[in-house]
Parts: sequence; C-alpha cells; structure tokens
Amino acid sequence: MLDWQDIQIFLEVARSERLTDAARRLGLDHSTLSRRTRRFEQALNTQLFERSTHGYHLTEAGQQLLAHAEEMARHAFEAGESLTDKNHQISGQIRLGVTEGFGTWVIAPLLSAFCERHPGVTLDLLALPRVVNLSRHEADLAITVERPVSPGLVISRLCDYRLRLYGSEGYLARQGRPKRLAELGAHRLVGYVDDLIFSEQLSYLEPLLDPAVVGQPGPHFAMRSTSVTTQHAACQHGAGLAVLPCFMAGASPTLVNVLEDEVAIDRQFWITARQEQRRLARVRLLWDFLREALEANRGFLMGEAKAMLVPEVSPS
Repeated sequence: MLDWQDIQIFLEVARSERLTDAARRLGLDHSTLSRRTRRFEQALNTQLFERSTHGYHLTEAGQQLLAHAEEMARHAFEAGESLTDKNHQISGQIRLGVTEGFGTWVIAPLLSAFCERHPGVTLDLLALPRVVNLSRHEADLAITVERPVSPGLVISRLCDYRLRLYGSEGYLARQGRPKRLAELGAHRLVGYVDDLIFSEQLSYLEPLLDPAVVGQPGPHFAMRSTSVTTQHAACQHGAGLAVLPCFMAGASPTLVNVLEDEVAIDRQFWITARQEQRRLARVRLLWDFLREALEANRGFLMGEAKAMLVPEVSPS
C-alpha cells in the first residue's frame, strides 16, 4: 500500500525539481524531506529521482509513477472540494500568473473591482517576467503571450494587444525624430536581453533591424533588460527608443509614438487553467470577469484609446 503522504511529497519534489523549494511549500525542513524521499524509494525498491547540483529530476520509473500520482491528486482534490461544497462557494484562494507588464499595468487595476465584489476570495497575483508553470501547480490560472501546448489544460484566447515604437520628448529633442525605418541606424535602442527572452513572441525589434534597411553597423542598444517595466522606465527617461505595449506607453505624457505608419506589432494573450481548477466556481468567475473586462478595453489594448475602463464596483 502506498502512503498518501509519501505520494504528496513525491509530487511536490517532482514539480519543484528542487528540494529546498519543495520543503518550503510542504512546510518541512530540507533534511526531513530528503530522508522521506529516500525512504519512499527504498520502500518501492526503485530510484525515482536523479540527484545533481541542478536539482532532482525524475527517472523513467519516476515518470511512470508521476502519471499515477497526478491522477490520485486530482481525485483527492475533487473529492475534497465536493465534500466540503467549496466548489459552490465564492470564497477561497486563487493564484493568477501573468506576465509582468500586463499584470502590473492592466490586470492589477482591473482586479480591484473583482476584489471588492468578492471579499471572500483571496487573490495572489504573480506578475513575473517569465512563464508561470501550471503543471507544477505554481498557479491556478495563467495568462501567457504564447498558446500553451501542455495536455490537460483549458485554453482560450483572451485578448489582442498592440506594441509601437516610443521615445521620450527629451530624447527626441536631443537626437531627432526618425521619419523612416532606415533612420533607426542613427539611434540608441532599449530592448530585451536576447538570450534571456522567455518567449519568441517578445522578439519585437529583430524584424525591424534588417541591416539592409537600417544600414551598418546598425542601431546601438543603450540598455537591455529582462523586464519590460524597466525598459519602459529607461525609455521614459531618455535612454533610447523602445518597442512597448500601447497599454503601458500610450497614456504617458512624456512618451511619443514614432514611425506610427511603419511599426505596429500585434500580439495575443492566452488564458489557461488545469481542467480540475477550471471547474471551481471562483476560478470560473475570475476567468469570465477577465474576459469581459478585457473585451471592454479592446481599444485601450490596441492603442486606440488613452484610458482604461475599470469595471464598476458593485456587489455580486
């Protein structure tokens, strides 16, 4: 007979891939978790993890057990929700993972209305410059710039948004305003660190910097950052030109949209949840709230409106 606590420990280590992270989430100390993991392997007479300085990675036997353990966890979760009737209550915790810029500039302001309407719900907003991993249970919902491909997920296109090229009034006064793409070769740019871009959907500048168009040696990157918020701040303070989402830069009184006829980049956001989480009333409620609120703000996201429409606060 497998011990359910051992299965829970195995799942957390498999999802986290680092003993320290798993120990923190389980509320155990590092040495206790290491001992419990080894004892579980000994009980099964099977090695479940390859251990290295880079973490814990599943062996072939561990991968086989993972599928069964995930199924057991899903049934246990659904049984608990059903017995306590939590899935019919608008209360509990929701953890929403979203990209940093969108989470900070759009989702956080919109969620103020959701929090007022549903005081029984606690929202954890993970606004990060990376993709939140639902398979490792980092969040209940995720908003991503790429359509996820993992099995077992409910996926929907959430909204479109537009990016344009911006420069500060101070920078343009000093360096001049480019009137065509070929003039970018004479300008400083702000963008992402190439080898640390977490999604190809964020490679905005590369198509614009064809040497045949902008000339050699090409534009100079004054600053690069993994954070779009940092890029926005650098551009706003005159470091150089930057491709930024309209929902961040469009309403800024100090940023000017340049090359408006030549630079308009459209992207999408996708909303995703694991199937068992999507069935919870509180998760469905947030899913529907976000879709409705972002549909009402299509003009703002596409750079056609200067201000975001925040839903009215009224009891549900």
